[in-house]
Amino acid sequence: MSESKVARSRQQTRDAFDRMSRWYDLLAGGFEDRHRNAGVRKLAPSKGQAVLEIGCGTGRSIAALATLVGDSGKIYALDLSERMLDIARQRVQEAEVSRRTFLVCADASSLPFKTSSFDGIFMSFTLELFNTPEIQLVLLACLRVLRAVGRICVVALSKKGRSNAMTRLYEWLHEKLPQYFDCRPIFVQDSLEIAGFHILDVSDVSLLGLHIECVLAEKPLTV
Repeated sequence: MSESKVARSRQQTRDAFDRMSRWYDLLAGGFEDRHRNAGVRKLAPSKGQAVLEIGCGTGRSIAALATLVGDSGKIYALDLSERMLDIARQRVQEAEVSRRTFLVCADASSLPFKTSSFDGIFMSFTLELFNTPEIQLVLLACLRVLRAVGRICVVALSKKGRSNAMTRLYEWLHEKLPQYFDCRPIFVQDSLEIAGFHILDVSDVSLLGLHIECVLAEKPLTV
């Protein structure tokens, strides 16, 4: 597997998302909503469950997740950018799900939660922000905090299959203008399998000519 590299540091990433937080929904939110919502439906958490969203950004998935887990469930929404979380906090208040939603500013490669804390994990357009070696660190951290047979759904730009002109252009822009094109296509299903997850379902769709993978997997009993 060969993926483009992510050159900037975690601090540079945090600073970039802090700067773009006011404009993020306008620039990217609407384009991603369809696939993000499909991922939430695929994860389909049950009433009373505890779910972690990694890379929640401005919180566009939180209300839907909180509705699915109900009053007896809990949603933990994590992001590296405090300013993105400020906007997410407003969304949580407007949706009236504050009592069961907890916002956490932290790095996904070192999740600040106890082992076997969650029934589900959701991640959309986040895993591809990490450099290739770090992807496994993030997924292994997910394995640790998931309960046995807990499920994870990852929505991400995909490098699977034949490369097309749009994917090649996006990778070129990522290399030349990483401050604006911060993510890049990755091998989503393969990365989950390497980490030790059992794949349950995969959807391949398109976003403006870019391949998107929506992968549902579970933590095996033996891990």
